[in-house]
Amino acid sequence: MTGIRSVIPIEHVPNTAQKRSKNAASANIEAPALDRGLAVLEALDARPEGMSLSEISRVIGSPKNSTSRLVQTLMVRGYVERDEATMIIRLTGKLLRLGHPRVGRVSLVECALEPMRALRDAVGETVLLGIPIGDEGVIIEQVESTQAVRICVEIGLRFPLHNNAPGKVLLAFQHPKACERTIQRLKLARFTARTITTKEALRQECERVVKLGYGTDWGEADEGIHCVAAPVFDRPNHLLAVIWASAVAGRMPKAHFPKVAVEVMKAAREIERRLRA
Repeated sequence: MTGIRSVIPIEHVPNTAQKRSKNAASANIEAPALDRGLAVLEALDARPEGMSLSEISRVIGSPKNSTSRLVQTLMVRGYVERDEATMIIRLTGKLLRLGHPRVGRVSLVECALEPMRALRDAVGETVLLGIPIGDEGVIIEQVESTQAVRICVEIGLRFPLHNNAPGKVLLAFQHPKACERTIQRLKLARFTARTITTKEALRQECERVVKLGYGTDWGEADEGIHCVAAPVFDRPNHLLAVIWASAVAGRMPKAHFPKVAVEVMKAAREIERRLRA
């Protein structure tokens, strides 16, 4: 989308009570430099396309020189990177790697990579792994297809829960009461003509996903992209992650979904086995 820039809205001026609350919170901060460093990370998280040093300085309310020192420290530690051509600063994947789920001392990603590669070879398509974060999912690993035309995404990409196979799995396999609360909160934005946009239809879809043991989407998030996803549990009835295969529609038509689902669920069970080993 060339020429379109994200705009951060100017928030309303806080009232006196809000100011007192913020001042009290600031007074309780015992490591101001750490606080400002975290503010930099949060600002960049809200702008995945990146920001200039001046923008970061303005957003976190810190002088440019101080912000520069914070950014430099975060670069040395590997949490942010700077494009030397544009000078745009972005988050790296380090925070995401630190936050990878673990079962005991076992890393989810370490347990998942070999089954993901086996699934990629079985179905010939890109395989992805995601986890829930609030009312969204986030991609934490992928194994790309070897096809010339293939699906490829950025690690750390967030996705909604209503318009794609992995999102439906993350929603449907919540505890029933938690699932209903999430459905009530979700904004069911339309992405294509096939996107689910009513809460009743989403409830029915969740029931279908649980019954089948896997979720699907046929161009519901993006035209021409189909996905089949299965849940990964770290203990009975406790959802840890979701694994899925994603392909251009011509190579994964709806008629192939059940066959692909067998392979995806097989990979999910193998990840679970490795987590318990």
